Amino acid sequence: MEREAWNRRWEERTHHCADDPVDVLAAEVAGLPPGRALDLGCGAGRAAVWLAERGWSVTGVDFSDVAISIAREHGPDVDWVLADLREYDPEPEGFDLVLVLFVHLPPGERRTLLTRAAAALTPDGTIVVLGHDLTNIGTGAPGPSAPEVLHTPDGVAAELAGLAVDRAERVTRRAGEATAVDTLVVARRVAS
Repeated sequence: MEREAWNRRWEERTHHCADDPVDVLAAEVAGLPPGRALDLGCGAGRAAVWLAERGWSVTGVDFSDVAISIAREHGPDVDWVLADLREYDPEPEGFDLVLVLFVHLPPGERRTLLTRAAAALTPDGTIVVLGHDLTNIGTGAPGPSAPEVLHTPDGVAAELAGLAVDRAERVTRRAGEATAVDTLVVARRVAS
């Protein structure tokens, strides 16, 4: 979907979406000291605001001006950036934590995004990638139905070349009456 379609979707949603990954995020960053965080595809900013409330200095990036407008209302202490992730190039080695949550792009664009996200990590920085898994198709849970934009643990881990992968697995969550299947990959840039 392009910008206008996402803007329409965000006009119909609220800041606290039913599929927000804050529970997963809380578990994955619990042991990390607050630093600089980058939320790529931040949407209305729920994860970015959650991090900022816990002492992180956060930059949230999304290409929906409606989502960024909602995010600004809820997170005045976050640096909100309106940009297309397919073109956005974050500061190299500038972030202790990078989030790529429910961003679904075609394979070539996803590889480019994850390469840039990995390059944005400081030494010892952590990246958390969470998205709808390929096996989510047919579960009745919401999510994309185009297989090429869905994730697998091995596929995402392979696209984070040069990072130490701590976790690459499928996780489930309730999504209304269905059980959604997501890919979760957590990796670190090892300091040399």
